[in-house]
Amino acid sequence: MAQRAFTVNAGAAAALAAAALTLLVLGTLAAVAFRAGGLGALEAADWSAARFTVAQAVVSAALSVLLAIPTARALHRRRFAGRGLLITLLGAPFLLPVIVAVMGILAIFGRAGVVNEAVAALGLTRFDIYGPQGVVLAHVFFNLPLATRMLLHGWQAIPSERFRLAASLGFTAADTARHLERPMLRATVPGAWLAIFLVCLTSFAVALTLGGGPRATTIELAIYQAFRFDFDLARAASLALLQVAICMVALVLTARVTLLGGFGAGLDRGWHLPPPGRWTGAQDTAVIALAAAFLLAPLLAVLVRGLPGIADLPPQVWQAAGRSLGVALASTALTIVLVLPLALAAPRRWIGLAATLPLIASPLVLGTGLYLLLRPVAAPASLALPVTVLVNAALALPFAYRTLLPAAQTLHADYDRLATSLSLTGFARLRLLTLPRLARPMGFSAGLAAALSMGDLGVITMFADTSNATLPLALYQLMGAYRMADAAAAATLLMGLSFAMFWAFDRVGSHVDP
Repeated sequence: MAQRAFTVNAGAAAALAAAALTLLVLGTLAAVAFRAGGLGALEAADWSAARFTVAQAVVSAALSVLLAIPTARALHRRRFAGRGLLITLLGAPFLLPVIVAVMGILAIFGRAGVVNEAVAALGLTRFDIYGPQGVVLAHVFFNLPLATRMLLHGWQAIPSERFRLAASLGFTAADTARHLERPMLRATVPGAWLAIFLVCLTSFAVALTLGGGPRATTIELAIYQAFRFDFDLARAASLALLQVAICMVALVLTARVTLLGGFGAGLDRGWHLPPPGRWTGAQDTAVIALAAAFLLAPLLAVLVRGLPGIADLPPQVWQAAGRSLGVALASTALTIVLVLPLALAAPRRWIGLAATLPLIASPLVLGTGLYLLLRPVAAPASLALPVTVLVNAALALPFAYRTLLPAAQTLHADYDRLATSLSLTGFARLRLLTLPRLARPMGFSAGLAAALSMGDLGVITMFADTSNATLPLALYQLMGAYRMADAAAAATLLMGLSFAMFWAFDRVGSHVDP
């Protein structure tokens, strides 16, 4: 009886959370579809933006995966001091606010960046980072770590006994690649490519800062321009509708390309590959060094340029930082409140669909719908921060749900009978069993939601003005005013706050985990 009561309560809370999430996403999309009235408002430049959006996503995803293959292979084959720390640091760009990463990329590859200065010293012509090449470069910077981690997990999923058997049979590197590595890559590469393709489809801040112009305008940037410069709501809605259609196609493809590796299970006794030969070892070392330099140099450049100026930042930047902290904390709390009942509910297909529903919409698409719904009843600028909290929480929820779901299912399987026998229900069960056992994935999910919200430069650009700007928007305004010293300091502050919030939530979760 107690177990049934807890299941009913969890199911009711999950149904309420799923209904709220569905209403938010489908309600805003309905407003967009109604205002758009089809795709008739689109112009030739908009279709060009759609083609560029798909093309840059294809190229960015392909380059990210192709570069990740040798990087993941090298990290799998090599064992060295600091390897775990390096793998952790290589994931930093995923948490890095986009506008901060752009600052770092400009410091390295910009017109006056380190690479261009070296090119000029050799008597060669400097290259321009603004345009399609800059958009693709930034997307590879962000997504190479993601692709590397996904492929590294693929290598680690091959039972160690398979490599041991290959070594005992005298397999050459080519034989090992043919019988073990290539089948694994055929199973993991399509999913990795499509995941990155979907991320690049909805990229906004990269195109806003490094793109623009007829040759490098994405759909997200075209939506922003239709709002800010033309105030053409019908065209903005039509663009948002087109973006949703492209994202839905990509999501359907993602669900259909997952393949099984077919390696079976192993005992996982920790057997490692034998040390590579001198030439192979040198190749692996060079690949790891180049990947680390490409991914970590922009972060170091931001720190070197920005740290000395933090104390001299104007008061408006500190006020924007306070607003960003408030938005991030509120968004994180809302994400956890919504995702916990969804993950704890008995497995139901419709709950899983509701939890992943925000993936079909980008921040600007949701922002477009909310703007259309709220504009008749309130001034959009007065709702900038609440809307940003709501959208950021909705977009972080699918990641939090996928993180919490395995642990919640294990919790049900291992402790339901014991909790029932002890009549542990309601708040007591939540406090004594559920929260402690889910503390680690909840801490990670909260840290991820806080970091992503802290660095968001999406929907806030549509609603906010100078009086309620967040730190990413204030940083973008400093860059637009060519106050690069203040911009570098603000970027360092934003990076530090984002990483600190992720570390704090993740640390609390790890500490509470029994």
